[in-house]
Amino acid sequence: MAVFMVERSLKGISMEDLGAAQKAAISTSAQTEGVRYIRTTFAPGDGRCMCLFEGGSAEDVRAVNDAAGLPYDRVVEALDLTP
Repeated sequence: MAVFMVERSLKGISMEDLGAAQKAAISTSAQTEGVRYIRTTFAPGDGRCMCLFEGGSAEDVRAVNDAAGLPYDRVVEALDLTP
């Protein structure tokens, strides 16, 4: 499976709402075969949010985010370089 980065613009989001969005991403991907949530990085200063998912295709990852009701700007294949 490949890794996909979901880019979001969440300027002004509260930490409570951000936590709820993360829980929705985790829960929905756990219920979807072939997609796994990895992690989220958020830059509160400008509202940029990057979420990593593992999946079979960008379309599968988009479907999970759509089902969870989470907004996104784009979904792109990425390399997770965590040591």
